[in-house]
Amino acid sequence: MAATTKDMTTGSPARLILWFTLPLIAGNIFQQLYGFVDTLIVGRILGVEALAAVGCTGALLFLIMGFVMGATSGFAIYTGQRFGAQDMQGVRQSAAACLVISVLTAAVLTVFSSAIVWQLLVWMQTPPEIIDGAYSFIRICFWGLPVTFALMMTTNIVRTLGNSTAPTIVLAFSLSTNIVMEPLFIMVFGWGIPGAAWAIVVAQGLGVLACLWYIWRKIPALHIRREDWHLSWPVLWAHLRIGLPMGFQASIIAIGAVILQTALNDLGPIAVASYAASQKVDAIANMPMMSFGIAMAAYTAQNYGARKYDRIARGVRQCIYMSVGFAIVAGLINAFFGPHLIWLFVGDGQEQVVEYGHLYLLVQGATYWILALLFIYRYTLQGLGHSAVPTFAGVMELVMRAAAAIFLVAWFGYLGACFASPMAWLGSCVPLAISYYRTRRKLLAKYLSVA
Repeated sequence: MAATTKDMTTGSPARLILWFTLPLIAGNIFQQLYGFVDTLIVGRILGVEALAAVGCTGALLFLIMGFVMGATSGFAIYTGQRFGAQDMQGVRQSAAACLVISVLTAAVLTVFSSAIVWQLLVWMQTPPEIIDGAYSFIRICFWGLPVTFALMMTTNIVRTLGNSTAPTIVLAFSLSTNIVMEPLFIMVFGWGIPGAAWAIVVAQGLGVLACLWYIWRKIPALHIRREDWHLSWPVLWAHLRIGLPMGFQASIIAIGAVILQTALNDLGPIAVASYAASQKVDAIANMPMMSFGIAMAAYTAQNYGARKYDRIARGVRQCIYMSVGFAIVAGLINAFFGPHLIWLFVGDGQEQVVEYGHLYLLVQGATYWILALLFIYRYTLQGLGHSAVPTFAGVMELVMRAAAAIFLVAWFGYLGACFASPMAWLGSCVPLAISYYRTRRKLLAKYLSVA
């Protein structure tokens, strides 16, 4: 296994970012494969109606899980900044703060989401023939939120110390467990749709244990001591001021997805199933771009902590070249292999589902380059500890996706839904780009004054 930590403040930025990103791409793909496998197995074993039931929960899962992923990434950024500053006591204290905040946040989120999930499905006008299946699936996923929170928090802390390989292995182990358990729970135990949800929770729990074991054996920098638990408010606030806005930003974006899902539900189960299947393919296709963005958060946090501001600008420029290149390749894969990928979910006899799904993938693939820039600018700003503009950009995503749901779906039906994400990406990317280049000028001026 690779080095347990990695100093990203020296050496070639492009090489560091690329070698950090490659395992991260695999790890994020493994994370997305949870949903991919659920949708594939449920659609193949239980049919298109069950596929629609699980698929229509995607927006709600994004609403809550997005908060978890965003918040845990934000909490860990301060850990990375302390590591870049070579403050090992600060690293341990930051890890302790992350754990305390995560436990409290997970408890509140679990109670809140479990209490409102049925009403949310009703408000989203979920078709009557699939609402019970959708509820049985998402309720169990929300019960397992503490486990998800623990998995995301531990892997994000390890990543922010420059180690993207170990979290990838943990996620691969967890996914492999899920792939084995899901058919067992659905077919052998006869648990149906709830079995798919229980398989996720159990697999993620085993992933948490694996990550904790790795930290205990390999990363002494994260071995929290008794005195590290004496947390002051300034230390807690340093985490909350980055993590909570990042979590809420993801939830704000997800509200637009909920509105769009509501509009799709009116188009019937075929449209819902097509959108569900194509989104799973799309989520995996855009993982390289997201991974480059996450890499920039770790890279930026460490170099900001080390006060090497010139390296941040060079890293962003070189990362743009690599990420946009990946975006073009992903778009071509969508165009040429999209129908075959959609067919995996539904099999023969569902030509309309395949046709709709391919249309969605064509539109997304043509605009992935915008998403690549969005991720780099957003995560770079977050790595610097900025939260206001990324949150505003999240609001812009909400506005643009909601506008597509309200107007484009009403005017153009399913085609209108296909343009919702590109509109949201563009609306978010513009303020992020403006903010980044303004910030870059300030950082370079600060670097020249220090030099």
